[in-house]
Amino acid sequence: YSLRDCLWSAFRPTNETGNFWTHFLPVFIFAFYFVEVFGWDGAPDAEAAFFYPLWTYFIGVFCLLMASSMAHLLNSMSLVVREVCFFVDYGTISAYTVGSSLAYYYYIHPRAGIAAKGGQNSSQLGSNHEPDQRPASYAMPEHSMFFETFYMPCACVVAIICVLSCCNTRQRWREHRYIIRTLVFLLPFLISSTPVFYRLITTSPYSNTSPSFAASAPMSTFFYRHCVWLLVSALFNISKVPERLAPGRFDIWGHSHQWFHCCTFLSILDELHMIQAEVRAILLSPDLLLPPTPSSRLPGPTIASTYGVMLLLQTTIISIIMWFSWHANCIYGPQKHRLEKQHVQKHLKCH
Repeated sequence: YSLRDCLWSAFRPTNETGNFWTHFLPVFIFAFYFVEVFGWDGAPDAEAAFFYPLWTYFIGVFCLLMASSMAHLLNSMSLVVREVCFFVDYGTISAYTVGSSLAYYYYIHPRAGIAAKGGQNSSQLGSNHEPDQRPASYAMPEHSMFFETFYMPCACVVAIICVLSCCNTRQRWREHRYIIRTLVFLLPFLISSTPVFYRLITTSPYSNTSPSFAASAPMSTFFYRHCVWLLVSALFNISKVPERLAPGRFDIWGHSHQWFHCCTFLSILDELHMIQAEVRAILLSPDLLLPPTPSSRLPGPTIASTYGVMLLLQTTIISIIMWFSWHANCIYGPQKHRLEKQHVQKHLKCH
């Protein structure tokens, strides 16, 4: 099919129409909820260093949703294009997990916003903030070495492993490809979510009477819902229900991959609300560190530690995609030429 045919297919009843819209429309829904954080009282400017991790998270989600919708829209152009589309899809999923990890690291990290000398930056936000009453034990977590040294490198390495594994399932291990892809992305979820797990098993870093405590309270609810949606999406992806139960009835609308898309987006939306809850709590805390300062055990976000990490990861992922795309062209390129010759011969016979 031509590019024009594929673009028009978004408005025609095909088995990919729903797959496209269930990840294209969520781009605008996500953006609508995302920007509300910049209008909160006490929030710095959108371009402030404090929001660098949030923007890298936005980039990860935006690329994931756009790559997924475009992959479903354009994959019918040729066998090679189909492979490349889904290689890019897997790459953006992995990049999204690192974007999430960056947001977790700076907003849900056990030392997020905690300075060595409490309250030194309260003047940056005004005086209507809580006194520094967080437990001393929380300020020095037992696992700070992992969080501060290994957390982000582990998230990046696991993301690369996921890209390699998922791309391989399109050329090998095809019999169990859906199970492999689903299980492979369980690993980055476990690694990325370790700051959340830590928060759930420890006491809150904020005093019970503080506005930060109230702002942070919904975090656990959003995380549990995030997990439920991920579990449901995994079940749809592996089981292929409902089309397995009624073949032919859900070819256009209602098949498992569309439900998979809906559930994954709902999980992302709850994740966004979870991150926003922690951002609001930090904004209400006197220990907020907007720029990096030498007195902070957890340095503030910088361009290098946020956008730089994403750029390096994306460069690595693009290199992997290019290698697999070249290999796919070696496999399917000859088939493409054969099909084109057959099409020309058939066209000549008809005339």
